[in-house]
Amino acid sequence: MPDTDIQKEKPKGLKALWNLLGPGLITGASDDDPSGIATYSQAGAQYGLTTLWTALITFPLMAAVQEMCARIGVVTTQGLTGILRKNYPAPVLWLMVLFSFPAIVLNIGADIAGMGAVANLIFPAVSPLIFSVVFTGLLLAAIIVLPYARMAAVLKWLCAILLVYLVVPFLVKTDWPGVVRHTFIPAIQFNKDYISVLVAILGTTISPYLFFWQTTMEVETVKHRHVVVDKRYIREVGFDVDMGMLFSNIVMYFIILTTGTVLFNAGIHEIDTVEQAAKALEPIAGAGAYYLFAIGIIGTGFLAIPVLSGSLSYIISETFGWQEGLDKRLHEAPAFYGVIVVSLLVGLGINYIGISPIQALIWSAILYGLTSPVIIAIVLHISNNKAVMGEYTNGAWSNVFGGLAFLLMTAAAGFMLYFQFAG
Repeated sequence: MPDTDIQKEKPKGLKALWNLLGPGLITGASDDDPSGIATYSQAGAQYGLTTLWTALITFPLMAAVQEMCARIGVVTTQGLTGILRKNYPAPVLWLMVLFSFPAIVLNIGADIAGMGAVANLIFPAVSPLIFSVVFTGLLLAAIIVLPYARMAAVLKWLCAILLVYLVVPFLVKTDWPGVVRHTFIPAIQFNKDYISVLVAILGTTISPYLFFWQTTMEVETVKHRHVVVDKRYIREVGFDVDMGMLFSNIVMYFIILTTGTVLFNAGIHEIDTVEQAAKALEPIAGAGAYYLFAIGIIGTGFLAIPVLSGSLSYIISETFGWQEGLDKRLHEAPAFYGVIVVSLLVGLGINYIGISPIQALIWSAILYGLTSPVIIAIVLHISNNKAVMGEYTNGAWSNVFGGLAFLLMTAAAGFMLYFQFAG
């Protein structure tokens, strides 16, 4: 076949860019789940535009850690849990599993509750609990029935839902000079409430379950695409991760911008749930902003919950050496899918046993906060280990930003424990 014919077959422009995006985009977008949206909405409502600068800080930290996780998956073709089981003391692995299971399940429960509550706002005649049951059933059916390639494609397209948050600020009057000022000039307040919001933003954006998901999805992608792992492919993976984390932070930025402009200026400073944020927008910003915000919450739930439950299932399956993978059918990996089913049903059940979404988020944040510094330290160690990574060990910038992420998450964990139990 002539070279010209081969050239014609290669995608160009936006299609080529879209084809380069995959696990990194999905991971970044899934970070903006309903519970994350609640955190960003709270930051905007409570402190206006003064936390916009955090998006500039969290982006390089997220990108550095997730790129290391992606590179580990590509080079070793193993998930983080599998590497931990083979190369690290057993107590480290079991401590991580012990904290991860309840944290992720509580997060799933909060997200399901948020989706149900927001759907109830749009259709008040239907109970939020009924919506929660329906959404859980749809998610289970999609995860179990769809093969990996189809599931990955669906998740990739669901990322587009988050674009609605880039529209909302343009539907209301916005102080753009103030936006620019607060984006580049931090206005830090040294009090418990403001520091608590900063800790919550860090914990929401740099969450341990994302590390495991990123690594395993790169493993799945390498297996399915039969790629040759070389420096060019590593660069492509890094680009995918950077774009995913950039997208995630842009969405976070615009949610803070929306609530910081609309709710804060209207004197609405207490936002605890996503449905409160959506409902508060309607009388001030209009029905258009309200419906876009609400639809975005439901869409992000459908994106994030498969990532949450999938990451947990990979963690448990790799710990016990079970057959695993979203590319396998139910009868080929029953325990793997069993963990997904249990995690969603237990998450749904949280809504029926008196644990509020806010309580679920608080406890999941505590558990994430305790495990995150440890896992970041392990990721740094693995990605600098020549015996494991060969020629693909960390560069200087990966170590700088990865080290900063470790230090900030360690400080965040300390502040979080102080505020919860001593402050």
